[in-house]
Amino acid sequence: MDRMPALFVGHGSPMNAIEDNRWSRGFKALPRLFPRPKAVLCVSAHWFVAGTFATAESAPRTIHDFGGFPDELYEVQYAAPGDLALAARAGHLTGATGDTGWGLDHGAWSVLLHMFPQADVPVVQLSIDGRLPPAEHLKIGEKLKPLRDEGVLIIGSGNLTHNLRHAFTAHHRGDDSTPGWAAQFDAEARQAAERHDLAALAALSLTPHGRLAHPTPDHWYPALYAAGASDAGESVRFPIEGFDMGSLSMRAIVFG
Repeated sequence: MDRMPALFVGHGSPMNAIEDNRWSRGFKALPRLFPRPKAVLCVSAHWFVAGTFATAESAPRTIHDFGGFPDELYEVQYAAPGDLALAARAGHLTGATGDTGWGLDHGAWSVLLHMFPQADVPVVQLSIDGRLPPAEHLKIGEKLKPLRDEGVLIIGSGNLTHNLRHAFTAHHRGDDSTPGWAAQFDAEARQAAERHDLAALAALSLTPHGRLAHPTPDHWYPALYAAGASDAGESVRFPIEGFDMGSLSMRAIVFG
């Protein structure tokens, strides 16, 4: 069986699910970079809770976890099947508890509906335990690494920079220029990923510009799961790059 990569995707606005733009086209192109997976394990910024859980459902529901968007977006249903065996396997590897109350949030489905539009690849979501420090998320990602040899595509879905207050305020003023702190964080994350310097990567959000890039760490931690599942010396590619609304990094990273 072909070894799957570990992938981080900047998912950005929920509107990317229904718009034809540079980001949605980038999501569509991602499957050209690797073999078709047997299943997907997705770590989304939007399941940020106290504990590590895996969706143990045969038919996970589509969660519309946002407000104030057009009706068309709320009508989207991504009916990918779940995978009870994969949920159990993820639990065995990480200690995650099976959960039947969640489903697929927009951090998962807004990207996956472009990558696998037929919704015919099973999907399991893994939650982020918000109580844990950055290094512990790397360790959980490392525990997931065996799944790559079992045909499972590991996806972390967040954003490399995610200060929505700044983005909305600047965009409202008509200023979509990229501030220095966002450019610096994005560049340093890229460099640490290329060097496979996971300690440096984990520490980035604790720097002064890291705190500006991530006032809360929910959209940062998914990158650590993907990086933790990577190996030193394997290829690192950046098929999507750039900023939305000035300061929101949409960078995608493919490890392997």
